[in-house]
Amino acid sequence: MQPNVLTTLFIIFTGSAVIATLVLYTRQSLLVAYILLGIIIGPYGLRWVSDSTLVTQASDLGIIFLLFLLGLNLHPQKLFHMLRKATLVAIISSLVFACAGYLVARLFHYNEVESLIVGAAMMFSSTIIGLKLLPTTILHHRHTGEVMISILLLQDILAIIVLLFVTGASAKGLSWQDLLLFIISLPTLLIIGYLAQRYVLVKLLSYFDHVKEYIFLLSIGWCLCMAELAGFLGLSEEIGAFIAGVSLAATPIALYISENLKPLRDFFLTLFFFTIGAGFNLAYLPEVIMPALILAVITLAFKPALFSLLLRNIGEDAKVSWEVGVRLGQSSEFSLLVAYLAVSVKNQLIGPSANYLIQAMTIITFIVSSYWVVLRYPTPLALTERMRRD
Repeated sequence: MQPNVLTTLFIIFTGSAVIATLVLYTRQSLLVAYILLGIIIGPYGLRWVSDSTLVTQASDLGIIFLLFLLGLNLHPQKLFHMLRKATLVAIISSLVFACAGYLVARLFHYNEVESLIVGAAMMFSSTIIGLKLLPTTILHHRHTGEVMISILLLQDILAIIVLLFVTGASAKGLSWQDLLLFIISLPTLLIIGYLAQRYVLVKLLSYFDHVKEYIFLLSIGWCLCMAELAGFLGLSEEIGAFIAGVSLAATPIALYISENLKPLRDFFLTLFFFTIGAGFNLAYLPEVIMPALILAVITLAFKPALFSLLLRNIGEDAKVSWEVGVRLGQSSEFSLLVAYLAVSVKNQLIGPSANYLIQAMTIITFIVSSYWVVLRYPTPLALTERMRRD
């Protein structure tokens, strides 16, 4: 019998607590604990959690809240300034790693379409890893956070375009109407966010600022409202949540909202990393391990170097450039989404082998990159007091 929601959450969070204790004793990142737990007790392991659909839906909320909190810490003027500078960096780096992924996949005899999908999965860095390991002090007070977030936001936009192509390629092809809808939708969402913030939200927040529970409810409602609207307009819910946060970033209450939503964010993100591990079928590991390791080494070794080079060429400090490169030196949750769509659409674009190749590569880079960042830079998950920053 399939466990109910309470039993499923009990298994996941009790198991996370146990394995996290062991992981911390061995000086690993907590993110590793959540992924390992998913592999061990998920549908392809002990099957204690045999249906991860509900958990996956809940974990998506973690990403939405993370992007909302990210937006709360970014003043719109600073954001637009950094986006202009980071555009070339995001485009060049994405193209380089798309080509690398394509060539490696072809080397291991994946077909043309599968190789293109693998290349697309290599383009992006993880918003979740990057921001989960980014201290609030850096986000508020240091240029490093602004540079990282600009690149990640541009990659998110590129990812949406890739997802549109994947979806379109499965049917009659991507239509001009789809592209036009995307071009119109983003400015529309920005305008709605601005108007709602200026004429509604600011007045409500200033009038009821003494009722903390109301501020909490209003901020969550606003976040989810913009996420739903973004989905309706053909964008990702994450971009809607991010714009919702940015629209409130200039208000005095932004810091209070950000601090109070952190526990809610962490609850759902634990589920997110669990589902990454739970979705991997170990039976395919021998088949995909070699190309996955090669792609992971390319990502882990060359992404920091390329980002550092590109950022220094647009005038960034060498130390900041290298730190940003290391923090972005992994694959992305969008890689998993690209693979999922490509394998699940009506006219299946890739086979199981290519799907699990992308999953294996992503999991390896998540684990190694998070371990590297936790050991080298200040993070909320640092293993020593000297390096721990929340």
